[in-house]
Amino acid sequence: MDKSFLEKVAELFIENGAKTLTMDDIAREFGMSKKTLYQKYTTKEALLEDVLEYKLTEVIEKLNKMDKQIENAVDRMYCRDEEIEKASRSNNSVLIRQLLKYYPAIFNKHMMNFSERFTEVLVHNIERGREQGYYRTDFDAALYASIYFQMVMSYDSSPFLDTSKTDRAEYSNVALNFYMNAITTELGKQQLIKYNHI
Repeated sequence: MDKSFLEKVAELFIENGAKTLTMDDIAREFGMSKKTLYQKYTTKEALLEDVLEYKLTEVIEKLNKMDKQIENAVDRMYCRDEEIEKASRSNNSVLIRQLLKYYPAIFNKHMMNFSERFTEVLVHNIERGREQGYYRTDFDAALYASIYFQMVMSYDSSPFLDTSKTDRAEYSNVALNFYMNAITTELGKQQLIKYNHI
């Protein structure tokens, strides 16, 4: 199916939830027979996986585009990422809650894929920052990137964080500052001054 189909189905899943939305609902929305839909997707699970992959690819493409537009590695990390913010907020959506409850294998596969692809973007940023002299060279780039991803995505799911006392924006800023102060050289820390984060 084409991108416009996957985009519309993604909206339906986000609005209604992974369990609640049926193949009948989807076929009806597109004015097609259920048989036609099942010729393309033999199960709702297969459609869910394609939708999640489509949305993830969209996010990663936007992140990569921003990477090309912003040369300074430190500046790139402080450039507001609406896609990452949306992804983090979506962790508390009806879609994600139903994925966790009714389709845990699909959810886990999606999050592992998201983690791997987001980590690749961050590792690229680390490599660039090292070339620019802003980032230390004495740490495992993939491990640190993975830890940062974990922090960013855990706002809604951590049993150790009282979200009534810390809002999402503050949490995201603290996580980013924590990460950036851990990876920057003295030259990199001079770059952080303009963001008033040290």
